[in-house]
Amino acid sequence: MLGAYPAGRVEGSSIAGCTWIDLVDPTDAEKATFEQTFGLRVPTKDEVAEIETSSRLQIEKDALYMTAPLILTPDADAGPWISAPAGFVLSKQVLLTVRSAKSVAVDKVIAELGPKSEFHPTFAFVRIAEALVDRLADLLEASSHDLDEASHSIFRQQDAKRLSRETAALRQLMIRTGRISERMARIHYTLVCLDRMAKFTIERCNDWIAHDMVVRLQAVSADIASLVQFSEGLVSRVQLLQDAATGIISIDQNDVMKVLTVASVVGIPPVLVVGIYGMNFKNMPELDWAWGYPYALLVVVVTAALPLIWFKWKDWI
Repeated sequence: MLGAYPAGRVEGSSIAGCTWIDLVDPTDAEKATFEQTFGLRVPTKDEVAEIETSSRLQIEKDALYMTAPLILTPDADAGPWISAPAGFVLSKQVLLTVRSAKSVAVDKVIAELGPKSEFHPTFAFVRIAEALVDRLADLLEASSHDLDEASHSIFRQQDAKRLSRETAALRQLMIRTGRISERMARIHYTLVCLDRMAKFTIERCNDWIAHDMVVRLQAVSADIASLVQFSEGLVSRVQLLQDAATGIISIDQNDVMKVLTVASVVGIPPVLVVGIYGMNFKNMPELDWAWGYPYALLVVVVTAALPLIWFKWKDWI
């Protein structure tokens, strides 16, 4: 029988023999059709968006009601990522998926199974879980590559760029790593939800789910555990890179302040000398000296050189 019905194609009794119903932003009529055909309730948007574990994993009429957020990425994985909640209703007769937006992973499973395939509802559920985990693994891999590029940019050998350009580049890298950190949080939360769904299905459906499906769900849970550890490592790398970028910016700014401090200290003695000899009092003996002007210039140079020599001796510059 037909394995999946996208939104807008749920009509009358034609879905009675289906084992997977996929509703994308369903209408009230489509919900009513499903409920009348299978005797199961379609989760509402508010129920799908619940964050409590007790609300995400429930049993009604021997059917499992589960929810998990789906990671939606724009084309070419550019721009912000969005989490869209999705609902899963798994029973012995049918699998219902309710989502508010398209999902690359779910659409891939729909294309894989095809409209004429015959399969058990748990098989479709397991394939969706596997596809979602594969998709999240791809996103983690892409984020890891982004962090590698950011790390290379931050820890590369500094060249002779202008400080303003260097600081601006580091600021952009901090924004980039911050966005990656936000993505890691979304992926981590989705992985945790999928792991709970897999374990919940194994525990509650062990009496009627096929053994091979149990094994595959256990493999999904194991893959999720490894991905969670990998994502936690990426989060640690994000924190390291942000701290390093902040430290480099602080060091560059300290160098600027050091230069300004040295320039101000070096300029004080010459200004004092010039101020004294610029008063032009009548009884100043240097006014009548033939070498008074060269003498004043020499004093200015010496008083400017002495602080520089002092700073150099102290290894401050």
